Amino acid sequence: MVPWSLVSPASRGIGFALARRILQTTNAPLVATARKDRTGTREKLLDGLDVDETRLTMLELDVLDEDTISNAAAACKERFPTPSNHLQLALLVPGILHAEKSPAQIDASSALATLRTNTLGPMLLLKHFSPLLPKKRHVQPGEHDLQGLPSTATMAIMSARVGSISDNALGGWYSYRASKAGVNQIVKTFDNHLRTVSGDKAMSVALHPGTVKTEFSKDFWGGVKEGKLFETEFAAERLVDVVRNVGIEGRGRCWDWEGKEVPP
Repeated sequence: MVPWSLVSPASRGIGFALARRILQTTNAPLVATARKDRTGTREKLLDGLDVDETRLTMLELDVLDEDTISNAAAACKERFPTPSNHLQLALLVPGILHAEKSPAQIDASSALATLRTNTLGPMLLLKHFSPLLPKKRHVQPGEHDLQGLPSTATMAIMSARVGSISDNALGGWYSYRASKAGVNQIVKTFDNHLRTVSGDKAMSVALHPGTVKTEFSKDFWGGVKEGKLFETEFAAERLVDVVRNVGIEGRGRCWDWEGKEVPP
C-alpha cells in the first residue's frame, strides 16, 4: 500500500512551499506539477533538502489546458495503480487576481481568466484526479504508511476569506471574490460526491492561507496588519497542519490557516 501526494501547481509561491513541506514532513511519494521548466522546478524544490529524490515526480500541467490535466492524471494512474496505491493528499492551488475596486473596472477578458484559473481549473483537476482517491471498498493504509499525511484522504483546494459571502463587508474584487465563492461551492458539492463513493475514506476541504508574501499579493502588502503578512514557509506549515488535524467532521467546509472555519 503506497499512499501518495499531489501539489498542483508547485512552481512558485504557496504551491512551491507546500511541495517542499510535504517532502520534508512525510514519507510519501509526491507528484508536483508545473506549466514549464519541470527540470528547473525540480532542482529548486529539492535544493537543500535531505530527502530521497526519487520520491519526487514532476509533471507538466496547465489548468487552462485540459489535455495536460488528463495526461498528468493518466501518468499518475500508471505510476500508482489503484487499488493498491491511491491519492492520499492533494493540494490544488492555482490562482490569479484582478482586483477591481468598482464595477467600472471589470474587464470581461480578465474576469474570465480569473474564473477559468481559480474556479474551472480546480474543477477540472477534480474531474481527472478524483478517480485516484480511495473508494469505500479499498483497504485503509496503516498508520506507518501515513507518516505525516492526513488519516482521511483529502483533496484540498485553495480558497480565500474574500470568497465568503457572509463575511463580505467591503465589496470590490468582483471576479476574485466570485471565483473563490465558486471554489467553496465546488468543495461542498464534490465532498457530497465523495460521501457516496468513498464514505469516510476521502473528503474535500477549502483552505484560506491568510495574506502570504508572494508576487501574487505584492500590491497589497502595505495594507496588511503587522504580524499578518506570512512567509510562504509559514503558510505551508500551517495549512498542512490544518489538513492533517481538521478531521472527517470538517469535511466540505473552508478552513483558515489557524484551523478556524471561514463561513460560507
